[in-house]
Amino acid sequence: MSNELLAIAHPQAAPAPSAPTGERFRRWLDERLGISALSYPVPAHANSLWYTLGGVTFVGFVILILTGIYLAQFYHPHPAEARDSVLYIQDAAPLGDVMRGIHVWLASLVTITASLHLLRVFATASYKRPRELNWLVGVALLAVTLGFVFTGSVLRWDQEAWEALQHNTEAAALLGNLGTWFTPEFAENVPILTRLYLTHISLLPVLLIVLFGLHFGLIKKHGISALPAQADAGEAPGGILPKEKLGASYAEHLRKMAGYGLILLGVAGVLTVLLPPAIGEAANPSMEITKPAWMFFWLYAFEGPFGVRGILYAGAIFFALLALVPFVDRSPWRSPARRRIALAVAAAVVLAMIGLSLYVWLSPTEEHLEEARRLLFRL
Repeated sequence: MSNELLAIAHPQAAPAPSAPTGERFRRWLDERLGISALSYPVPAHANSLWYTLGGVTFVGFVILILTGIYLAQFYHPHPAEARDSVLYIQDAAPLGDVMRGIHVWLASLVTITASLHLLRVFATASYKRPRELNWLVGVALLAVTLGFVFTGSVLRWDQEAWEALQHNTEAAALLGNLGTWFTPEFAENVPILTRLYLTHISLLPVLLIVLFGLHFGLIKKHGISALPAQADAGEAPGGILPKEKLGASYAEHLRKMAGYGLILLGVAGVLTVLLPPAIGEAANPSMEITKPAWMFFWLYAFEGPFGVRGILYAGAIFFALLALVPFVDRSPWRSPARRRIALAVAAAVVLAMIGLSLYVWLSPTEEHLEEARRLLFRL
């Protein structure tokens, strides 16, 4: 008897319509793992690139962790072997040049997407009540991202890495007892390069996972913020849209983030082929002749007039100002037209950072011959 006749004769015995294989697998997985518990309401505008930058950054970090695990199989975190092991990765390890290139370029791209995400949150005032704590978590995530960039650049153990480590040591000395952990003297039996490697592959990843967990948990709690115009018009009290005005699914939101994340991976792959990341000359402790990674150009501009103290204080002031944003801007308005002063201040800061970065980029690298602070083998 056909399914149609069976349904007429015995309605309760008729088989349920067959769902697509992918949907059946999703239901099977969700029934056992409860993945749907992680979902949160998604407004239609949240599927735009502008609003998925945070998810794109997360996907980028997942790829960075995977490529980093591969690279760690060939890296030797001791000063005597570190640079040679990087050369081995680049020249001899299976797919080493590809994995390293993607890892290095993706670090830059993730820094860009994380910064753009922060700017989006600021521009749309999504840091306002009740999302102040999530803004602080986002600021901490940006700091961890830069921590990854710094420690990763030191691991190359070339001239630029050596000079970066010297700046780290000098800044730690300015912090007194608070900076002891960042100095070679903290554990004289273990080279500071090895400790920075362990920081790069263990401490920072743990912080990253904890912060991402908090970040996503708070998004689930408060939802994705409404458009500023909707909030100011009273359609979304507290920046939260009512359920009847949500126009997208969580699954579609995940697909958008994953898709944009794969595009990011593709861009890193193209850059790896066209512009393979270089490895500098072996470190010469008696000179300073390089510039830092581009993310730190604007900070590097303060070294000339103020020394390392300028770099340390400028960085501390920058992150302190970011942390204060939701507690200083306490007005109920979210639309840019009603927040001209806040946006003007932010624009001035961004332009100043861009200007300082361009100044450092275009300036010739100075060569500073100086006595080595300590022998290379001690670091």
